[in-house]
Amino acid sequence: MPFALFAYGFRPHFLLAGLAALLLIPVWALDISYGVPLSSDWPPTLWHAHEMLFGFIMSAVAGFLLTAVPSWTGQKGFAGTPLVVLSAVWLAARVVIASSSHWPRALTAAVDLSFLPALGVLVARPLLRSKNRNTPLLPVLGLLWLTNLVFHVALIRRNAPLALHALLIGIDLMLLLVTVIGGRIVPTFTATALRSQGLQSSVSSSPILMIAAVAGMAAVAVGDVFVPDSRLAGGLAAAAAVIQAWRFAQWGALKTLRQPIVWILHAAYLWLPVGLALKAIALLDGAAFSAFWLHALTMGTLATMILAVMTRAALGHTGRPLVVHPLTVASYLLLLAAVVVRVFGLAALRGSYPMVIAGAASLWTTAFFFFVLVYAPILCSPRVDGRAG
Repeated sequence: MPFALFAYGFRPHFLLAGLAALLLIPVWALDISYGVPLSSDWPPTLWHAHEMLFGFIMSAVAGFLLTAVPSWTGQKGFAGTPLVVLSAVWLAARVVIASSSHWPRALTAAVDLSFLPALGVLVARPLLRSKNRNTPLLPVLGLLWLTNLVFHVALIRRNAPLALHALLIGIDLMLLLVTVIGGRIVPTFTATALRSQGLQSSVSSSPILMIAAVAGMAAVAVGDVFVPDSRLAGGLAAAAAVIQAWRFAQWGALKTLRQPIVWILHAAYLWLPVGLALKAIALLDGAAFSAFWLHALTMGTLATMILAVMTRAALGHTGRPLVVHPLTVASYLLLLAAVVVRVFGLAALRGSYPMVIAGAASLWTTAFFFFVLVYAPILCSPRVDGRAG
């Protein structure tokens, strides 16, 4: 059977994202829970946060954009050498960061900082040529690159608070992308699924709520730039949480419970208002149960949305029916359980911190093991309908 890993944009980067999720978290958990040292000389928390954002998440973003941009613009899809080169750049960054003690930090930064510009060069041309409405994604990629630059400069200067601050802004930008793109695909896919079941669609997608949700998330990001961890930042998070919850309520989530490939999208988006509400509580009141609000947003919203989109897009773009394997359903449930344990385990379950980390990591790792097990053959093999891509 022909090897098709580089036949379309989503293929290598979804697989790399799945492998990154599968490998990075156990390494982090072994370090935190059992004292197994990292191979990198970066501070462990910075290594973990950076590699999840600019390793795992950015690989998934690349796979999404390299697949969506040809669809949005009507241009030929990305395949072959550009994908090989971009994948090699991503892998090189992971290698030099994992072995950072052997390299000058400026060299490590240069290798890592090359990925997003390379991705931007690939997607910019079709977006600009077609004057596509999604062209504003290019400045967002630029801002993400800027946060990574600030992170590396802070790391070189041994300024850990600034490095963490830069990563927080990067997370805010990703949540803004989820608000825009997730806010399109969740109601659209839900309405399609309900119609296929012969059910009356109760999905509403208000333009006013969309604008309010985007503005709310942008305000949260600006607040985190200038007044992080302040009561004002908490108030902005509370306002954004209300808007996001109101928006989510329009999408008929309860009618999707018989279709895992749809309800997982809702579950991912639901963590957005929940995480914002926890952030508001943490900054305004300091309640113990809200302390890990950031993981509600990163694991709950970003990682779950990534898993939901990867499992759906890989089926659709390889000519397969949009029906997920039972192991994929298990991966959804395991990941959601991992989020609950990581966010609420210390306060609600009264576990020790290393136990919570180990438990959440075990659930997460099993979830992404199932993803790789099911989807690696799909991503590496040709479309089942014989078409290119």
